[in-house]
Amino acid sequence: MNILLCCSAGMSTSLIVTKMEKAAEAKGISARIWAVSESVVRSQIDEVDVLLLGPQVRFLLNEMKNICGEKNIPVEVIDMMNYGMCNGEAILEQAIKLKENK
Repeated sequence: MNILLCCSAGMSTSLIVTKMEKAAEAKGISARIWAVSESVVRSQIDEVDVLLLGPQVRFLLNEMKNICGEKNIPVEVIDMMNYGMCNGEAILEQAIKLKENK
């Protein structure tokens, strides 16, 4: 499963990526999880199963839905509470549910 996180600079989600990777490993889930700035999303969209947006870039949701819609890639904003608490397990679950329901 390939999960791309989009944030404003591609840096603020690095801790979340680490926590999500640990949660995936603990659950025995094979996942590639990485974060980029919104300007890089288009160039990497072909590698993605799920796109999650950081709350700070929620204003990009419609644009990202347009980009991902053509490829049937689900997009959602990360829950602000989970993002703020760096709850990697909950954010991973959000991504898994998105992929299952696409």
